[in-house]
Amino acid sequence: MPRDRIVPLIIAVALFMENMDSTVIATSLPAIAADIGSDPLALKLAVTSYLLSLAIFIPASGWTADRFGARTVFRAAIAVFVLGSIGCALSNSLTGFVIARIVQGMGGAMMTPVGRIVLVRSISKRELVSAMAWVTTPALIGPVIGPPVGGFITTYASWHWIFIINVPIGLIGIVLATRYIEDVRAEQHERFDAVGMVLAGLGIAGVAFGLSILGLNFLPWTLVATLVVGGACFIAAYLVHARRTPIPALDLTLFRLPTFRASVLGGFVFRLGIGALPFLLPLMLQVGFGMSPFQSGLITFASAVGAMGMKMAAATVLKRYGFRTILVINSLVSAAFLAACAAFTQATPVAAMIALLLIGGFFRSLQFTSINTIAYAEVENARVSRATALVSVGQQLSIAAGVALGAMAVELSVHFRGDGTLQAADFPPAFLAVAAISALSVFIFARLSRDAGAELADRLPAPVESSDQRGG
Repeated sequence: MPRDRIVPLIIAVALFMENMDSTVIATSLPAIAADIGSDPLALKLAVTSYLLSLAIFIPASGWTADRFGARTVFRAAIAVFVLGSIGCALSNSLTGFVIARIVQGMGGAMMTPVGRIVLVRSISKRELVSAMAWVTTPALIGPVIGPPVGGFITTYASWHWIFIINVPIGLIGIVLATRYIEDVRAEQHERFDAVGMVLAGLGIAGVAFGLSILGLNFLPWTLVATLVVGGACFIAAYLVHARRTPIPALDLTLFRLPTFRASVLGGFVFRLGIGALPFLLPLMLQVGFGMSPFQSGLITFASAVGAMGMKMAAATVLKRYGFRTILVINSLVSAAFLAACAAFTQATPVAAMIALLLIGGFFRSLQFTSINTIAYAEVENARVSRATALVSVGQQLSIAAGVALGAMAVELSVHFRGDGTLQAADFPPAFLAVAAISALSVFIFARLSRDAGAELADRLPAPVESSDQRGG
């Protein structure tokens, strides 16, 4: 297999392991709690501690890759993740399990951004769209298939295998990374912004954690509000600090680049709505329609199949139509497929649900590939690591906010209906609301120039009209 294909595949497998593991334990918490002698509600700490660890260590990923080499850090990240997985499998107490999940989060926080650094620095810009399609796919299918896979393993084997299976995958990843990935690093070593790392980490962790549990009735609303407000205060403090620091932990000057700004801000708004889908759909199928977790998992898996089918077409589509056209039109198309889920009822044929989710998964995956790739259109090689860390922060916040948005939409629907119990009728308004919010990203993408990302899409820039052509 050519190197320009095997490198994205290595990174994709590692990211799939991380993305699926973040959701796979959701359906296994009762079994794990019973085995280690803990309360299932208390074991939610395992989920939240993982998210917190991710958020805190992401800002350091770019500097670490530049200082020690992307291949070295990527292999170390896989190794740390595997060690955390072994710790989870061997845990016999709540404390041990939570600590192991924190270790996993440390590895995961480095795997995603550093994997993208490797990709951008080792693949030519004309090949980046195809490569990014491989890397985007795990983030789409991991959260979808994680819960049913976790339920299947727990039912027919043992919950320990959820984590043990990461060991051979991780070891293979380390071997392949050693053989095929170059140890790219920055030519000049920059001073580490420790203060900025702490401020950004605490800010992102507070906001991401607070938003991820907002509306889930997991913690008192006063504590959730304190987390979000406190995180926002730390972020504000970081913004002040970044203006006074020559090389801050997160380089906000990257937002001066139109394509990077559109990718992060437009991607954030788009993910707000789309990110609620993995939360809303299984809940509607199970609570609203009375399906089993395994049945709902099989239906939601259709969107993952659609995402897989997209990776072969992304480069061709973007070369034909360009980034701005695809981002603008596809944001509306993807939002429309999300809104179509509001039409699902218990009488809707399963085949119709699967068909709609499969096609919708194709368009969502195309949009994510386009968003993730256009971020690097104007970023020079020396700033790739900083750009990747900032992109990862935006995605982490949007994922947390998307879950919160979905939960709030359902809660509001229940409240206005006045019954107080969650029913199938509460989901259509929620799907329409999150779809409308996702569609708002079109206003950000529409501001891109017609030739944005022309090199990435392997398109020649549009010719500039001369004065004679304009009639002058």
